Amino acid sequence: MRRTHLLLAGLIFSLAAVPTAAGAAVPSAHAARVAKVQLRNTEAGRILVNSAGFTLYRFTRDSPRKDTCVMVSECAMIWPPLTTSGRPQAGPGVKASLLSTIKLPNGRKQVTYAGWPLYLYAPSSERGETSYIGFEAFGGKWDAVSAAGKLVK
Repeated sequence: MRRTHLLLAGLIFSLAAVPTAAGAAVPSAHAARVAKVQLRNTEAGRILVNSAGFTLYRFTRDSPRKDTCVMVSECAMIWPPLTTSGRPQAGPGVKASLLSTIKLPNGRKQVTYAGWPLYLYAPSSERGETSYIGFEAFGGKWDAVSAAGKLVK
């Protein structure tokens, strides 16, 4: 009897983490703390990464200070926005003056660089991974970002 209750509790917990509407929720692993943007040497050159070393991307369908991925069904589940609970921090070589935030429909703050929203690739398993640079999905390309705020293709 005890195992049944534990299994059921685990199932309820697992279901609680699933977004209820496409693009309406952001995976919790990418939220609830101050984001730090850093530079990392990769095969594609020096690119922006999050504090854990995972590549940050820009979506070519976005316009300055506007996340369009959040409006596309299932996009934010695969390409979650880099969110922060406060003012994002700049690591060495990252221009703090280019870091800012925009407000998402769910109230969270998404980090921007040079005015452009930043994203992670949820299935990524390696720090500094570059194999998804230039990937086409959801009607646009996903490119990395340089310290100058330029696309790295």
